[in-house]
Amino acid sequence: MSRRPNRRPLPSTPVEAQITSYTHDGRGVAHVDGKAIFIIGALPGEHVFFLYTAMHRDYAEGKVVEVVQASPLRVEPRCPHFGVCGGCSLQHLAEDAQIEEKQRLLMEQFRRLGKVEPEGVFPPLTGPLWGYRRKARLGVKWVAKKNKVLVGFREKASGFLAEIETCAVLHPAIGEHLRDLGELIAGLSLRERIPQIEVAVGDEATALVFRVMNEPTAADLEALRSFGLRYGFDIYLQPKGPDSIFALQPERPALLSYALPEQGVEFRFQPTDFTQVNTEINRKMVDRVLEILEPQADEDVLDLFCGLGNFTLPLARRAAHVVGVEGSQAAVERGRQNAEYNGIANVEFHVADLFQPQEHSPWATRTYHKVLLDPARTGAAEILAYAPRWKASRIVYVSCNPSTLARDAGILVHQHGYRLVRAGVMDMFPHTSHVESIALFEK
Repeated sequence: MSRRPNRRPLPSTPVEAQITSYTHDGRGVAHVDGKAIFIIGALPGEHVFFLYTAMHRDYAEGKVVEVVQASPLRVEPRCPHFGVCGGCSLQHLAEDAQIEEKQRLLMEQFRRLGKVEPEGVFPPLTGPLWGYRRKARLGVKWVAKKNKVLVGFREKASGFLAEIETCAVLHPAIGEHLRDLGELIAGLSLRERIPQIEVAVGDEATALVFRVMNEPTAADLEALRSFGLRYGFDIYLQPKGPDSIFALQPERPALLSYALPEQGVEFRFQPTDFTQVNTEINRKMVDRVLEILEPQADEDVLDLFCGLGNFTLPLARRAAHVVGVEGSQAAVERGRQNAEYNGIANVEFHVADLFQPQEHSPWATRTYHKVLLDPARTGAAEILAYAPRWKASRIVYVSCNPSTLARDAGILVHQHGYRLVRAGVMDMFPHTSHVESIALFEK
């Protein structure tokens, strides 16, 4: 598909269209003069007027300006910034319908990309719809014309920051204080030299990591400390790369933490460590993995892309031995620390680039009773070449990208002799087009 925009002026008057279907990223699809139009804010079955926002050789893009006939699934967005802010794309779609759409997309990808179909479907995992997001990278921008600092997410289909003052999907500890953050930064000498803030919310504390491109003055440091004390934030500064992060307020903060009460495990982590954004769904997800992988007290389990041990340690509570493998040295160190902290000794962690050959890695050529994979968006195709050596009777695959899950499902089924027993979605990111899913394979 060509993505080179047409440089002719776009039509300036609204165009009428009937929406026939839906894209994976939450846009309605219409056809005008034989060309597909992907329209932000439109739902299937609706009759709308839209404005063109981009014209390409093979398709065009637009946004709704008027809904003439609404879908029965359309709801009033809760957030006043919806439609401008790019953080959410589905607040106008009823919550049950969001789940159904994500499940439909997952099954479509299995059929189209993997040429497979699950024998059964898991009931979707659902949780809190608002205030669920505990990890985020917020953009920061001083706008001289408005005499203010914007803090938040980018506008839809734009590089500009949206002008928002609250966020309903961020955890309230931070989502209700975006305006306060903007006012804080506007009063600093380096207000034009702070491009972003990393947010991490644990069970007991909230950390903010300010990326600072200039050295803060004494007055800046005092303002940041006072802000942290006023709102109960741990304040960190990052003057250069990730290794330069240091705590400002308090000087020696306790590590952040989250617990998996059902598994008797508590994880401690640094603000920039990768953790799941939705703690309630993560707890349910771990429960489901344990339920369907069924690790037994005499079994060895391989956990690939294990991070800081989110699944590794709960698995170790039930299995004889668990091997966790991850590409990040820092995450592996955190996993080892958390294993020791929780008194779990039947685990071993390895650092390895799972997108490269592992012929000389002893862990890769062992046999295992069960295997768990939880890769990034690019999937796990490379490491699946070793699946025949593992001889696992059962594989569970947790995915944040249905396209690569479907591709890899095809590899497991058509090349390695597994059955796709069941699959389903988990609503890790309500009101967005992000699809988190899980699949069970058996030999």
